[in-house]
Amino acid sequence: MIDCMIVGDSIAVGTHQFRPECRVHAKVGINSSQWNRQNSSRDLTAKTLIISLGSNDHAGVRTLWELQQLRARADAERVFWILPAIKPDVQDMVQIIARDHGDVILTIPNLQADKVHPSRVGYKKLAEQTR
Repeated sequence: MIDCMIVGDSIAVGTHQFRPECRVHAKVGINSSQWNRQNSSRDLTAKTLIISLGSNDHAGVRTLWELQQLRARADAERVFWILPAIKPDVQDMVQIIARDHGDVILTIPNLQADKVHPSRVGYKKLAEQTR
């Protein structure tokens, strides 16, 4: 079993900068449906799994279903969800899934001017919270 895996979108990519020891499967701009399609056979077994998805989801994405599918495939001792800083409906969905599985929710600290991505300090804080 690998020690740490980070999956998701640009926020996952940025978090990896401060957790370089983690295996990363993330892509800038990807939504949860695209991630699931592109990673349908990926093994999600790790001691620590960090998930950042939902910020790029839109009305055509069945976000709750997609995130539930991803979480059902995960086999990890600890799962961290990075809560999107935008889209209250997606935030609610992430919180429901995390609560149902006893996972940890991390809010994004120190947002950049775009109000979506963490600053460099924010990424460092996220990484520290997952250790």
